[in-house]
Amino acid sequence: MTEAAWVAAAEAAADVAGAVIRPFFRAGQGLDAALKQDRSPVTIADRTAEQAMRAVLAERCPDHGILGEEFGLQRPEARLRWVLDPIDGTRAFITGRPVFGTLVALLDGDRPILGIIDQPITGERWVGVTGRATRFCGPFGGRPGCRPCPELGRAELSCTSPEMVAGAEAPGWQRLASQVRRVSWGGDCYAYGLLALGQIDVIAEGDMKVWDWAALVPVIEGAGGRITDWSGQPLHPGGPGQALAVGDAALLPQAVSLLAA
Repeated sequence: MTEAAWVAAAEAAADVAGAVIRPFFRAGQGLDAALKQDRSPVTIADRTAEQAMRAVLAERCPDHGILGEEFGLQRPEARLRWVLDPIDGTRAFITGRPVFGTLVALLDGDRPILGIIDQPITGERWVGVTGRATRFCGPFGGRPGCRPCPELGRAELSCTSPEMVAGAEAPGWQRLASQVRRVSWGGDCYAYGLLALGQIDVIAEGDMKVWDWAALVPVIEGAGGRITDWSGQPLHPGGPGQALAVGDAALLPQAVSLLAA
């Protein structure tokens, strides 16, 4: 298959996920959410959307592996593997806030080579492919490209939840937070999309699984940013579960120094 065919398959998977998810958004007086073993919520929308995505990708790319948050790994022997998170930000979804997203990634071994962040309610989509500029479309404006911000004192820092930087990671994160211009909370994968549009400068989070970060890597890098773990090393499935994204590469050593001190 060609790169264009992979992108088309990824966008088709995001399209079908959106078609499943939209009818459940703000439907009725609350969407029933079960708790998984890690105490994170999951809904029928998560599960149905992932099944639909898997069906699309299995038809278009029958030799590829598929790893999804809800239904595990198929074809573990495959070098090319799709990684899916049907609703990244289920808490936002079940409380009616349109800052969640669908994540679709393609890994070559452990390396993400394609990623999509899709917001099915707002109609915004980021598409990243290794070696190419990130592509973005949406009705509210914005152009893909991280903004220059070489100094932490001018930077906007974002994190989804205090729970993601609790425990042993808290002191380093607080040091980073004390040096930036402002801190905002919430956003899940949507915040990384905003970083790729030059609206946010730094994101530092823990408790990240491969389906949480794989799609973000090509999007951030294709917009001119960097995304690593907290020690500045490339993200990989067996890593510490941390993500540090910066729009300006000059911020990376500054942030790493504070997080690791």
